[in-house]
Amino acid sequence: MPTERVDPTRVTITSEGPILVDGPVELVGADGTTVRSDRFRVAVCTCRRSKVYPLCDTSHRKRVRDDG
Repeated sequence: MPTERVDPTRVTITSEGPILVDGPVELVGADGTTVRSDRFRVAVCTCRRSKVYPLCDTSHRKRVRDDG
């Protein structure tokens, strides 16, 4: 019985922003809350500043760095 080949889901880890996941995707939070997105690419927040967490709203861009 031949098995159907399924391409893996692509997850891209960015250095200073969200994790990008090729969608559609369903995210399950630690509290069991489920968020579903049917978009072709979903940005998952890693800084926890997003007002629509666990999805990214680019709030990470507002952070000012102190490299001094």
